Amino acid sequence: MIESVSESAIRLGDAGELLLSGVLDYRTGPALRKQGQALIKSVSAAELVIDCSAVQKSSSVGLSLLLCFMRDAKAAGKTWSIRGMPEDMREIAQVSELTELLAQS
Repeated sequence: MIESVSESAIRLGDAGELLLSGVLDYRTGPALRKQGQALIKSVSAAELVIDCSAVQKSSSVGLSLLLCFMRDAKAAGKTWSIRGMPEDMREIAQVSELTELLAQS
């Protein structure tokens, strides 16, 4: 039997939202960054919703990804919002004093 490894992924949802899932850490971050950047450019909607509700675990890399995606959305002239941020990401944001920045759109 193949050992179960938690996959991380980023994809576009039916309503054009960016769906993040799995484990966000130093191993998965670089690929997710590139994929997310390309997806944001491809979305035609004026507002981008970054949905984190399927994120299983996140290190500070997850917050770094969110900040990068926010910057990409702004560069593309889109407003953004974050939905379903898990508790571990919320705690890192609080310690890093990023809570207000992540709540703005």
